[in-house]
Amino acid sequence: MTSSTLSAAPGPMLQRLFHRLERYGPPSAEEFAALAAIMTPPRTIAPGQVLIQQFSAPQESTLLVSGLMGRLVTLRGGSQQITALQVPGDFVDLHAFLLARMDHSVVAMAECTVTTAPHRELRRLTDRYPRLARALWYLTIVDASIHRHWLTVLGRRDALGRLAHLLCELHVRLDDVGLVEDGGFDLPLTQSDAGDVLGLSAVHVNRVVQQLRARGMVSWNRRRIEIRDWRALSDLAEFEPTYLQLEPQIET
Repeated sequence: MTSSTLSAAPGPMLQRLFHRLERYGPPSAEEFAALAAIMTPPRTIAPGQVLIQQFSAPQESTLLVSGLMGRLVTLRGGSQQITALQVPGDFVDLHAFLLARMDHSVVAMAECTVTTAPHRELRRLTDRYPRLARALWYLTIVDASIHRHWLTVLGRRDALGRLAHLLCELHVRLDDVGLVEDGGFDLPLTQSDAGDVLGLSAVHVNRVVQQLRARGMVSWNRRRIEIRDWRALSDLAEFEPTYLQLEPQIET
């Protein structure tokens, strides 16, 4: 990120988002400053708190500054599936800007800091700055790409491959926003939460975690994950990060 762009950000709060948006275009310092100006003051969300209810109609889109959030679909009988994990620098519901109602909830998986962009202000900004609108659209396209890949992994991989792929993906996404250190990262998920992501029971998750440990691929101590053998883990996962769209986009 260039120094002129960084000067448009109000401290570090939006830098991870700006880092991602710079892959598309990038927007100008004026556009970044305009986006920063509409963001609300940050607030803290407690672990387990539902930020957005399924079937609600949000009037703002939420940017995750720190922590971890999940998109959660709840069926009538009460069973749940976490359909996405959001890391710092992600808008957790940017698509709500155009949708009438949410088809899922958004829940804090850990203590989180968030800021929001009111939809009325987003409309004004995207009308005024088409390039910024395209950059935000790019974020929703990446979200859709991740959803497609999760669908494939859940439908076609065994439990060991699913968990290996999830850990590879989170490692790469968190590393992209500067949250991996010495090959490790914090993952504030219980094994029950991981089961809701992977479509497995907590007991099954524990079993595959032990297999990864026994193979020397990962260390999982409480909520800290360290990748011990990236090559072996990524080979097991058949992990290929193209779908994360981490390379700069060429604007024509």
